[in-house]
Amino acid sequence: MKPVLRILVFSCAVALALPSCRKPTPEEAGPAAQAVSPPELAMVGAHLLEGLGDYRFPITSKNPEVQRWFDQGLMLTFGFNHDAAERSFLKAIELDPDCAMCWWGASLVVGPHVNAAMNPEDNGDAWTRLQRAKTLAPKASERERAFIQALSARYAQDPPADRRALDQAYADATRELVRLRPDDLDAAVFHAEALMDLQPWDYYDEKRQPKGNTAEVVSTLESVMARNPDHAGALHLYVHAVEASAAPERGAAAADRLRELVPGSGHLVHMPAHIYARVGRWHDAVVANQRAIEADDAYLAVCRGYTQGVYPLGYVPHNHHFLWFASSMEGSGALAKRAAATTAERTHLPELMRKEGFAGLQHFWMTPWFERVRFGRWDEIAGAPNPAADLPYVTTVWHYAQAMAAVRQNRLGDAQRHLDALRPLASDPAMDQLTMWDRYPLSHASRIAERVVTAELAAARGERDAAISALNEAIAIEDRIPYDEPPGWHAPVRQSQGAVLLDAGRGADAERVYREELLRNPGNGWSLFGLAQSLRAQGKQAEAEAAQRDFEAAWRNADVTLTASRM
Repeated sequence: MKPVLRILVFSCAVALALPSCRKPTPEEAGPAAQAVSPPELAMVGAHLLEGLGDYRFPITSKNPEVQRWFDQGLMLTFGFNHDAAERSFLKAIELDPDCAMCWWGASLVVGPHVNAAMNPEDNGDAWTRLQRAKTLAPKASERERAFIQALSARYAQDPPADRRALDQAYADATRELVRLRPDDLDAAVFHAEALMDLQPWDYYDEKRQPKGNTAEVVSTLESVMARNPDHAGALHLYVHAVEASAAPERGAAAADRLRELVPGSGHLVHMPAHIYARVGRWHDAVVANQRAIEADDAYLAVCRGYTQGVYPLGYVPHNHHFLWFASSMEGSGALAKRAAATTAERTHLPELMRKEGFAGLQHFWMTPWFERVRFGRWDEIAGAPNPAADLPYVTTVWHYAQAMAAVRQNRLGDAQRHLDALRPLASDPAMDQLTMWDRYPLSHASRIAERVVTAELAAARGERDAAISALNEAIAIEDRIPYDEPPGWHAPVRQSQGAVLLDAGRGADAERVYREELLRNPGNGWSLFGLAQSLRAQGKQAEAEAAQRDFEAAWRNADVTLTASRM
């Protein structure tokens, strides 16, 4: 299987399996769609949608209605709803087959992007549509011709399996487009995206310093936003470009503008959460995902038996998963429980999660188990059967949850038995082959789970030095997980380490750990609570009172009471 870049590729694989979300046959599509050649069928499911803002990219067309469909397609492209964007461009083509830029859009949108490599099956459509755009270009404006010319570098009639040369050629072509049209903000946005596509989700090194083309991406997008603070495409890409940096707060203004700008695009409504989580605005992250879910529910309501593409199978569950994480960090246990359950429901694809390359589904499916550990729902865990004993990662998480419940319920013999079963699974080299969308192995989480259980069991037996040592090892693994949102491990290990250090009477060490954790996850109540405890343990009363006030502010939406920085 080709390398998987994030959840979007999984969505492509399962779309055809859903009878209510499929592409219509030419007969079902009707005569209007058949007026365009079969590879260019406009979807019956194409709709003019509400809440997509007033963005406009003027194009040449004899039909005024075509402009609306084209603008919608481009805004949906900015919002990473690529299949809906394609349907909009194809609808525009149906209305005006001589619209060069409509063919440009239909070609653009099937190419690679930061969340997915290009599907080889789309090469034919991309090339054919591009040739139609080039043929019709003499009828278009000079600006349109320039965009079509730049896109010409992106595709080949018989492309190589390794697209890197084509992707680089397109980035170079968009750079030339910007040189020729320095005042064209859309040209700059497409150039920034082309550069990001060369190194998707790999913009910063382990010290959070920019690498590759990142500095150019950031400066290009900042130039666009300085001239048009409401360019949705620039705002979206900028959030991605700075979220993993050492200074994610740079994206706060962009996030704030984006959250209200395009209320009909669920993904754009969601995107501010990527910054809010990094700067400690946990409730804002919760609200952003709640609103995104509402927007996506409204969008999905237009599905009438035809494919809505990969969007509902990839981006929609991401909103629920992010909602679980953000709500857990602000202590909203009831909301986190609901969001975890919905995440599991939307990613429960039993056959697919057993296929090579799709083990990441297992991680999402087990979100309710992580949620139960996070909030100490030990009675719900204890005795609950393994949901899929034939899946090693699922079984690992199940043993982890069972062991944690057993430790907290003082069933140390049961905890040891689950730990003994967990260890060979976590250390099995085969676990390294199970990956989170080809970005990092699930063995990281498995080995953290083993180390955390080892530590908690040792702490329960009074072996605090052994517990602290095991947690240090867990932290070292956690720190090696590449940046992801939500993170690759469900609860910061330093929150457990701080609690064990406090129990060991090491208040100063606990303070150091909590302050480090708050640099990584600012403003979260779990760590602020532990920080206040550690300061009180050292007699630093004034600092403890300040930390307590910060905790109470962070915990204002919580529905759980803490006695330590982890349950």
